[in-house]
Amino acid sequence: MGHGSEQGLGQGLGQDLGQNSGQGSGQVFSRWPSLASAHAGSACTDALPAWMHSAPRRRWPGLVEDGAKAGLAVLVPALLAGWGIAAGSVAAAGAGLLAAVFGTLHVARLRRTLRASEARFSAIFERAGISMWREDWSAVGEAVARLRRAGVADLEGYFAARPAELRALCGRVLIKDVNAFTLEETGARDKAAFLGPLDRLLPETDQTFMQWLVAIGRGDRFFRSEAHIVRADGQQSDVLFTAMLPRDCAEFSDILVTSLDITAYKQAQARLAAAESDLARAARSITVGAVSASIAHEVNTPLAAIAANAQAALRWLKRPEPDLAEVTAALTDVVSEARRARDVVARTRSLFGTASLALAPVDLVQAAREATLLAERELRANGAALLLSADPGLKPVTGDLVQLEQVLVNLLVNAAQAVAGSAGRRDVGITVRGEPGAVRVTVSDTGPGVPPEQRARIFEPFHSTKPGGMGMGLAICRSCIDAHGGDLWLDEAPGGGAAFHVRLPTACRDPA
Repeated sequence: MGHGSEQGLGQGLGQDLGQNSGQGSGQVFSRWPSLASAHAGSACTDALPAWMHSAPRRRWPGLVEDGAKAGLAVLVPALLAGWGIAAGSVAAAGAGLLAAVFGTLHVARLRRTLRASEARFSAIFERAGISMWREDWSAVGEAVARLRRAGVADLEGYFAARPAELRALCGRVLIKDVNAFTLEETGARDKAAFLGPLDRLLPETDQTFMQWLVAIGRGDRFFRSEAHIVRADGQQSDVLFTAMLPRDCAEFSDILVTSLDITAYKQAQARLAAAESDLARAARSITVGAVSASIAHEVNTPLAAIAANAQAALRWLKRPEPDLAEVTAALTDVVSEARRARDVVARTRSLFGTASLALAPVDLVQAAREATLLAERELRANGAALLLSADPGLKPVTGDLVQLEQVLVNLLVNAAQAVAGSAGRRDVGITVRGEPGAVRVTVSDTGPGVPPEQRARIFEPFHSTKPGGMGMGLAICRSCIDAHGGDLWLDEAPGGGAAFHVRLPTACRDPA
């Protein structure tokens, strides 16, 4: 796998360099962001990170230097002793032998110091009350350096277009050791459950490996991100990974990563969110009931008056000599009451409509990233692997951030549900591209797609292709995008499946 991955990266360098060259890599997005960036205060994100320029630092520099001195302290006196013996000088030979003995003692002291140092590190590593991993990222460092030197600044966009290379590179990260607390926390019987390629432990739905690559390629000093791994019993755990990133190429062979299991915390948060959702749903039900009763009362009154006046008009017309004056008065009342019912409906629509949008400049790339986090649970539940790609330097659009994020979340959830039963790859892609005067967001999937005969109706209210679906999600999405002056449409994804496109005009000026 490793050799094939390296060859694939080499071939990929010759492709799309014009597209990626000179593009600034996007900021690594994490729910646990770090401010420790190598480019703090600098706008030059295309510059190669410092670790690519620095010479390898020596480990244990003091001990190495002392060891060299000690070696000379033993070697030189030994040579002098040999020369003295050969020359027949007892004094020179004795002095040389005495110096050699002291040098040997110094070397022994250095060895004891080194063993004590290693023992202290081992004690800290094994006895720490937090999961610790030692990992070899040498292949990743070489691949990232090769891409950056070839002019690829947008690593996220590069690997989003080459998911096979990304997965192969993940398989070349090697876990060399884990501490005892890791076994205790995960229930694994021995370290063999963890040692080996990293991709064995990361599910297809993992999104953090890409964040590592971008952080390394940018030269960040510190990395922290939430991820999920597969435990020894096959269950998934939510963890918070932290690590100091290498300062030179040599350090990639031994990166120390700490892992904090936050599964219970996440479950508690999910239960709290579910309780809040149930409470909100109950409140909405009460509100809907009250509004329905109010609407029924407001509308029933004019409808009753319309029915009574219409019946009276019929009676006046059925007389042997119709009383046209009475008929006219009754029909006038019918028109008046009909207008009253219409006004009730209009007031209700204005109450629930989108007339009052909180307009502000919106970064659609950031909105897309946040939408992926909001939809993460649904993506993971359906085994969907998310791939995000965005053009750099996109102009903002004017809109309501909350509503636009809800549209993207709805599309992502639909895509995740579409690939749930797929026997092949379960990929969900979200791309953000610039167009003349607009920005387009595309959410695509590798599911079965939407038959052409249903595409014309898929945005109609109460039309659903899912069992038990209400058929209101896409209708609301289109209404929201229409209110923003944009377009929402569906066509077939290039590799099969469905592709939903949202085009919004860029902000020409600040909203009033």
